[in-house]
Amino acid sequence: MRKSVNYIRLEFPSRSSNEGFARMAAACFASQMDPTLNEVEDIKTAVSEAVTNAIVHAYPDSIGKVSLKAKICEGNILEISIKDAGKGIPNIDKARQPMYTTGGEERSGMGFTIMESFMDALTVHSTPGKGTTVTMHKKIASRANGQR
Repeated sequence: MRKSVNYIRLEFPSRSSNEGFARMAAACFASQMDPTLNEVEDIKTAVSEAVTNAIVHAYPDSIGKVSLKAKICEGNILEISIKDAGKGIPNIDKARQPMYTTGGEERSGMGFTIMESFMDALTVHSTPGKGTTVTMHKKIASRANGQR
């Protein structure tokens, strides 16, 4: 576990209207690390997917709580965790396979794949009936002589 330099913690109801708020809050927090526009877009996309997964899959028939924690860690690493106390994932390996979904025909089944492609590391911990935590890491490139 890396030492945290700064952090935020947000909690919000699992309403789809809060997905955009969570995405922007994570991007605003990360902005103090001076990321490139591409890095900001990667963070926003990954957070959007993680929060949408919590809203759609953790609480399919109810409104529950979703929490977002973002930390700036030593080594210019951004850590973002999205946690819910919903249904949980019975088989994480299966859920991480591209095109697998429990969300119906309108879902693509690409959430974890998208998160993995936009972040440097992704871990998923889940207990059926108790919830899921998705933790993502992204190294933000350091500027050298004002350049990237």
